[in-house]
Amino acid sequence: MQIRKIKKEDNAPIAKVIRDVFIELDAPKVGTAYADPILDTLFEVYRKPNSIYFVVENDGKVLGGGGIGPLENGPADVCELQKMYFSPEIRGLGLAEQIILKCLNFAKAEGFSKCYLETLPFMKAAQRVYAKVGFTYLSEPMGGTGHTSCDVWMIKEL
Repeated sequence: MQIRKIKKEDNAPIAKVIRDVFIELDAPKVGTAYADPILDTLFEVYRKPNSIYFVVENDGKVLGGGGIGPLENGPADVCELQKMYFSPEIRGLGLAEQIILKCLNFAKAEGFSKCYLETLPFMKAAQRVYAKVGFTYLSEPMGGTGHTSCDVWMIKEL
């Protein structure tokens, strides 16, 4: 397994991984990453300043990923952990935690003071990983991500 920065040719495979997770979990499509207009162009999106996206690759196949960028419509010192999704075959191997830590290190180096995330209430395993690395729950959302179906919000001081 290799964790590396996203490449242009990863756009279609990582978008498929993300959409497949939503289908697998019968998760809401509207108001989530599934419906994001940027989902098919993550390489281009994460080339913007203060942004980075990592993918997990095994034998040439993209199996998951996660990234970080400025919180849309939020305070300038707050970033957002974004698009953290993994194929079933690589869950539970510690790769999500590795990507999160890489993202948080990047965020600190970029000068962010807090990291925010949104998730779905039934994604309990993901919430356990977030809590393990220091995220705590918030009572209301921050910024304006458009993810209206994600009603679990978490934050971490960097």
